[in-house]
Amino acid sequence: MAARTRGPAPRRAPDDAALRRGAALAAPLAHWYARHARDLPWRHDDCSPWGVLVSEVMLQQTPVVRVLPVWTTWMERWPTPADLADAGPGAAVRAWGRLGYPRRALRLVDAATAIRDHHGGEVPSDEEALRSLPGIGEYTAAAVAAFAFGQRAVVVDTNIRRVQARAVSGRALPAPSYTAAERALATALLPAGAAESVRWNISTMELGALVCTARNPACGQCPLVDPCAWVAAGSPQDDGPPRRGQAWAGTDRQARGRIVQALRDADGPLSREQVLTASGATEMQAERCLSGLLEDGLAEGDDHTGYTLPT
Repeated sequence: MAARTRGPAPRRAPDDAALRRGAALAAPLAHWYARHARDLPWRHDDCSPWGVLVSEVMLQQTPVVRVLPVWTTWMERWPTPADLADAGPGAAVRAWGRLGYPRRALRLVDAATAIRDHHGGEVPSDEEALRSLPGIGEYTAAAVAAFAFGQRAVVVDTNIRRVQARAVSGRALPAPSYTAAERALATALLPAGAAESVRWNISTMELGALVCTARNPACGQCPLVDPCAWVAAGSPQDDGPPRRGQAWAGTDRQARGRIVQALRDADGPLSREQVLTASGATEMQAERCLSGLLEDGLAEGDDHTGYTLPT
């Protein structure tokens, strides 16, 4: 008997009650955002689409306070995609500093090169064209389309997922992984007008970052406390599996970061022994991390010439 194959899970349509709750959120959320939004340079009217794209990549898994100085220096140094593409990966990784996940710097270089070579040096406004850029996924493409070009796009980051889960679905936290049902709800909640949809996206995101936080949400300061389904249900605890924070000490990420920092600080190539020592890891882990950095393009060289950041 042949095994049955499963197709993709059906995308559930949001129920009417959820949509009614969502409709009640837009006005108080927009009013709150107008008074409490952070003054961030990539939100200014004179910020280029390239500046918005750079900010979205930098902000992935990285707090605003750490991104601000690096973004500012980056945009002063490489105000256009062509400037970064011409500078190359080595300069980008050096300028990335301690933002973490330095592969993002390489993805920005690749995206900048594609923009220079295939889009006349201008960040494309079309969401599909944005997704075709190297290293640019669904979220970043939608965010750039919305925040750089004012288009109606379904923007769903961690903060939006959490606000949506609480205020509309009545759950303490969203599912561990982004689901088709969440996207369907986000799509249904998005206002029809372009300007209204952009305001909805950015204000929901800001609320999740500042008030409706994962730990210790400030419900008393939330503009959505009255229509919030989670508050109405008594703010029940998350009933999903325990969520553990990402470990750092002793991980490959830590060792790789130390190696990249050592290469960044070095005046010239480092020997294998210097690289392995800089990792602060066991020899086996250090060797694995060095091999991974070479494979990812974050380091280059060999035992004869020494190791450096990419050129």
